[in-house]
Amino acid sequence: MPNPLPNPLHNPLHNAPPPHTGEATGQHPTPTQATKPSATGLLGLVPFIRPYTLEVSLAGLFLILAAATTLCFPWALRQLIDQGLSASASRETLAWEFFQLFWVSCALAFFSSARFYSVSWLGERITTDLRQAVYTHVLNQSPAFFEITQTGEVLSRLSSDTTLVQTVVGSSLSMGLRNLVMGLGALIMLVWTNPWLMLQVIAVLVVVVIPSVGMGRRVRKLSRASQDRVADTSAIAQEVLNAIPVVQSYTAEARESERYKNASTQAFKTAIRRVRARSLLVGFIITATSGALLWGLYKGALAVMEGTTTAGVLGQTLVYVLLLASAFAVLGEVYGDLLRAAGATERLIELLNTRSSVKEPQSPAILKLWHTGAHLELKGVSFYYPSRLERAALKNVSFNVPSGHNAALVGPSGAGKTSVFSLLLRFYDPQEGEIELDGVPIKSMRLRDLRERIGLVPQDPVIFSTSAYENILYGNPSASKAQVLAAAKAAFADEFIEQWPAGYDTFLGERGVRISGGQRQRIAIARAILKNPPLLLLDEATSALDANSERMVQAALERAMQDRTTLVIAHRLATVKKASPLLVLENGQLVEQGEHETLVAQQGLYAKLAKLQFQEMQAFTEPQPL
Repeated sequence: MPNPLPNPLHNPLHNAPPPHTGEATGQHPTPTQATKPSATGLLGLVPFIRPYTLEVSLAGLFLILAAATTLCFPWALRQLIDQGLSASASRETLAWEFFQLFWVSCALAFFSSARFYSVSWLGERITTDLRQAVYTHVLNQSPAFFEITQTGEVLSRLSSDTTLVQTVVGSSLSMGLRNLVMGLGALIMLVWTNPWLMLQVIAVLVVVVIPSVGMGRRVRKLSRASQDRVADTSAIAQEVLNAIPVVQSYTAEARESERYKNASTQAFKTAIRRVRARSLLVGFIITATSGALLWGLYKGALAVMEGTTTAGVLGQTLVYVLLLASAFAVLGEVYGDLLRAAGATERLIELLNTRSSVKEPQSPAILKLWHTGAHLELKGVSFYYPSRLERAALKNVSFNVPSGHNAALVGPSGAGKTSVFSLLLRFYDPQEGEIELDGVPIKSMRLRDLRERIGLVPQDPVIFSTSAYENILYGNPSASKAQVLAAAKAAFADEFIEQWPAGYDTFLGERGVRISGGQRQRIAIARAILKNPPLLLLDEATSALDANSERMVQAALERAMQDRTTLVIAHRLATVKKASPLLVLENGQLVEQGEHETLVAQQGLYAKLAKLQFQEMQAFTEPQPL
């Protein structure tokens, strides 16, 4: 079967009017904000089913044929009883009737197998597409999304919610449709056999359906709550396992275990409430429908005793009654599964409907190829984080860094230095002001074009669970092996990599747990060097290095900074004394800018920070009396 993958960027869900995202405030809707359950929750899967119209049609055909073949069995049984087992029947007649039953069984086996395969394929394919669409969509969200959404919750949706949808689409839904067709067919045959009696039975069944719908709504509500509680436990586990050294260093294992236990207990209690409600629903449906159908069968048996019908008709009626009763029982089970899947689908569609406050431009600027540094300019930029709207991270900040210059952002913690980096990368957009690169507003650039021109070395470097070579290659996947090795050498990472038995193929562990902080830093620097961007952002890039390594990496960075614009965040002013300009931030405001000597002479904030640091360094390096 073909497997065209729907492009999540062209998903009809993405073209629907987005929910209120609080753009004026920068807030995003959180997926944990439960909405009122809707009976149309599963309709969210329609855009993912639409690309497979042919496969759905084939599955529907096999489903109908399997149900129709099942409905033929009672008719063949009636022929066997009334003709093959009659006193005047011959051996040939009896053999023919059994042969008919065998062919009906063969046809049922073939159509059922085809139905199972086609529906299971659809379930796996649609679930894969849904999971890929959600993952791709989450990757394109701005950091504001992750300020209010836990990673563990997203992972829960990608795993448990999609698995639940797969179970329903690939199994329960097919089973439900098959039993619905089979039940309706059996009901029609029963009405055709004994219209008056079965119309009474139908009236009773209608009365059964009404309370079933009300009970089903409660099951669905509890299903949604149960999935939310499971997501809570996943979020806790994800957070704690990613911080296991801190947890153990604070001997918090028991506390974290208790916190997870409490969340699991809440999930269990909610699940039990759902199971209890669903059990009552299934039990009620089976009891009520069985009672109504058995009453109809009893009346049919009386008709045989009175001679108004034949034993074959009674046998046919018996099988149709069993088919109808089993169909209703299965539908009761499937209904509960559908309700759970509807809740899971709503959660996934909520995630797909979130919109990043950072928008791609409608008419992106046509950019020239940049072979040298970029001219950077901020014009009256003010910015508030979506989760901290009461306090400005940046207030009316304006500065420019000429092409090829190495500038530094300095100031106390919380001054807004990292916020400048976040705005340059368009992780957020400022509420006021403009940021330009080479005279082009970055809001008019495609995000890909902008970020391809910026290299970032964060203070806490990210190392992926793969080899050293692949980690460096991440900066430029099209780079040659020689370029990767050259980048590693420029960052002085080759010194320790080549000492490992597996060299560049050495697996670094999850988040780089198998290497030191300084080694992680140098691999991250090598990655940025390999990218070779015109604008380089260094966030305390040498903070995790010892004195010798820092000296080597500083020299490597100086070579990497040639012919490009560099913006450095530094708390140790000795590493940026040569930067021009030095941009001094305090409480989100640019209070000073200039060169080192000029700022020291002004006796302002920079002079105080420099005096304090250099005195400490001098005291540390001078020999102390014993």
